[in-house]
Amino acid sequence: MSKRNWFVESIKLTLLAGVVLVAGCEKKKAEDKGSSGPGVAAPAKDDKGAMPGVTATEIKIGQTMPYSGPASAYGVIGKTEQGFFKMINDKGGVNGRKINLISLDDAYNPPKSVEQIRKLVENEGVAFIFNSLGTPSNTAIQPYLTEKKVPQLFVATGADKWADPEKHPWTMGWQPSYRLESQIYGKYLLKEKPNAKLCVLYQNDDFGKDYLTGLKQGLGDQYDKVVIKTASYEATDPTVDSQVVSLQSAGCDALLTAAIPKFAAQTIRKIFDINWKPFHLLSNVAISRTAVLQPAGLDKSTGVISGLYLNDPADPTLADDPGMNEYRAFMKQYLPDLDPNDGNSVYAFGVSTTLVKVLTQCGNDLSRENIMKQAASVAKLVVPVAVKGVEITTSATNFHPIAQMQLAKFNGTSFERFGEVIAAQ
Repeated sequence: MSKRNWFVESIKLTLLAGVVLVAGCEKKKAEDKGSSGPGVAAPAKDDKGAMPGVTATEIKIGQTMPYSGPASAYGVIGKTEQGFFKMINDKGGVNGRKINLISLDDAYNPPKSVEQIRKLVENEGVAFIFNSLGTPSNTAIQPYLTEKKVPQLFVATGADKWADPEKHPWTMGWQPSYRLESQIYGKYLLKEKPNAKLCVLYQNDDFGKDYLTGLKQGLGDQYDKVVIKTASYEATDPTVDSQVVSLQSAGCDALLTAAIPKFAAQTIRKIFDINWKPFHLLSNVAISRTAVLQPAGLDKSTGVISGLYLNDPADPTLADDPGMNEYRAFMKQYLPDLDPNDGNSVYAFGVSTTLVKVLTQCGNDLSRENIMKQAASVAKLVVPVAVKGVEITTSATNFHPIAQMQLAKFNGTSFERFGEVIAAQ
């Protein structure tokens, strides 16, 4: 064969191989498409990571939790969420995919939070961050997640700034914001105790300062007349005993405590020890029976008032409530070593139920953009553990999933709800 003929034949063979390869690829695509019927997850997109953390069988998500450090009482939330997703996976997962939650300890330490989040995104390749806990920790990780366009979804903190879709389109809270909660307390105080002399104990960060902002809105032009003294503490402080004594000395007959569990329990005990009997309003994030009220003393905690958006599992009137029975059955089967009366577990059950709803709405499009779109498209969702009348609604302009609460007073055994469900503004 001449060199010219050999060259021509080589070109023909190359073209023929290309045709066979294309035909094979088209056949494979058709087979893949045909296998993605009802109940079968479609394979994840492969166009340069359009669906990171997602495979045909798994959705990998991450979070940081304070399993150690001053806020370690909240570690129960992460443990409960891991149990919850095990339950979901045992039932087949979400749209055929199982949820793999990687939960890392950050010790309520912002620099550690940043380190762990980078590990989750860059090394573990998670699809998004779910329910990482703490205002200072989420504040520290927000710039990085925003830059990477990674959803920072249903953060476990009520700081009001998590509801700013215009400036922070990748971050969304879940629970009522601290500002809205405190606004409710201020309005209630004016109605029930208009001549109150109020003191405020708050954590010296965005968490605590949101309560001051909301209180000013709730009290309006009466703020300077009602609020006699404020005192702050740092999350690294050993105790708040000196602050409590100074507030009592100011002559206050009412107290708003905006604190995490460790310091809330200390406050309740110290109030009792110095025989101070203020009208005591306590932040919702610090009313866990297991983490706060029992360590402080149930008898010493009697009379504390807080706002509820989730049911108190110890409430005897909810003994036959279907939603709470669903929660109790879950705890008994999947987390028998945890206290089912711990409000932190109730919280974890509620927020995890919301996430499953969002992921279900996503269908097979689990791109980060669609996850945020669906998180902002929840309409009047009622989770099984929510106070009756509390619904979850979001939109492209509303990143406040929950904005209702009902006031309740601790009677030594459980929180007794009173009044109507209040929608804050």
